[in-house]
Amino acid sequence: LAAGSTDAQRPHHEDEMYYVVRGRGRFRAGEIDKEVSAGTVLFVAAEVEHRFHDITEELAMLVFFAPS
Repeated sequence: LAAGSTDAQRPHHEDEMYYVVRGRGRFRAGEIDKEVSAGTVLFVAAEVEHRFHDITEELAMLVFFAPS
């Protein structure tokens, strides 16, 4: 995700895990809102509203999906 971009994803039907390879921004899932940068690992349960925001450095991530 480019710096300053909008993450327009919608909730997924699978559990998800993100590993941030590089970049900097913030991540919101449900009521949780946290800063993310290289090395951050995030878990999102299926059907939970989530997105990256306030992206200050291009975010590159590995994303893993698993059946719930």
